[in-house]
Amino acid sequence: MPRQPQPAPFEGALVIDKPKGKTSHDVVDAVRHLAGFRQIGHLGTLDPLATGVLVLLLGRATRLVRFYAGRRKRYSAGFRFGFATDTFDSDGEAQGADSAPALDAAMLESLAAERVGRFQQMPPSFSAKKIHGRPAYELARKKEPVELKAVEVELFEYKLIEIEGSIARFVIECSSGTYVRSLAHEMGQKLGCGAHLAEISRLAVGEFSLDQAVKLEELAEGTRAGKFADYLIRLDGLLPNLPRANVLPVVERKVRHGSKFNMSLAQIQPGRVEPPPGATMQLDAGEAQPPRLRVFNQQNGLIAIAEAVVPRTYQPIVVFDPLP
Repeated sequence: MPRQPQPAPFEGALVIDKPKGKTSHDVVDAVRHLAGFRQIGHLGTLDPLATGVLVLLLGRATRLVRFYAGRRKRYSAGFRFGFATDTFDSDGEAQGADSAPALDAAMLESLAAERVGRFQQMPPSFSAKKIHGRPAYELARKKEPVELKAVEVELFEYKLIEIEGSIARFVIECSSGTYVRSLAHEMGQKLGCGAHLAEISRLAVGEFSLDQAVKLEELAEGTRAGKFADYLIRLDGLLPNLPRANVLPVVERKVRHGSKFNMSLAQIQPGRVEPPPGATMQLDAGEAQPPRLRVFNQQNGLIAIAEAVVPRTYQPIVVFDPLP
């Protein structure tokens, strides 16, 4: 008789404050070692230069990765003016001598304000964007031609915080896929003195923020004390932006079998964040049906994520089997 797969010892989200110099994969490997199992994914990597919010999903929570696509991200970033680099950040080779410019706050504020909104951004040549199956940075390192296409991104906030010598620091809130180092390079070009990204910290990804984050050293110490689970955001606390509904046992059985089920608007509790415009299914006048739901049983355990198929009818698209 085939052995049943054992459930992961931990599940939920873990927000790490990534240290500078480590890759995101270094952090994932370190957490796998501490947790004692491998079923750990992430919600987007950070460059070695970057610090801050790195969100990991553990155990059954890895099945929720797709629902986090496109979340806004918030950064604190320092742009070093005076010369550009080939990678657009401080890890690259300088492209010319340091011009040591005097920075004008009003000019920087104006340039930043001009960029708020949607625009087409060209990814850096030294990026993980694929060209015929190969990462662009592989071609760039070999001095081979790198032909990338501009991608539409959006900035919601781009605000100058302070100037310290040749470094200007900004707070930036942007859509997923935005390259902050490209923003630094672009601003340097507009000023005619060159610039690159010297420092960056991710402050938030969607609902996950830096004040929830734990440093690897603290996590290791807590793990030795048997408190690894204390740092997790539980499975039933994830995706708070999605509306939720608690179902009776008879409906729970249908959900767990992946069958369609009916749900009235009166049974649905709104999510913490309103869905974006256009993300609802229209019902009767003045009513709107959420396109997706978190489905809980009567014990407040998350049992599924369901999607609207027709008015008042949902289809489970991710089902969580009960733990043994």
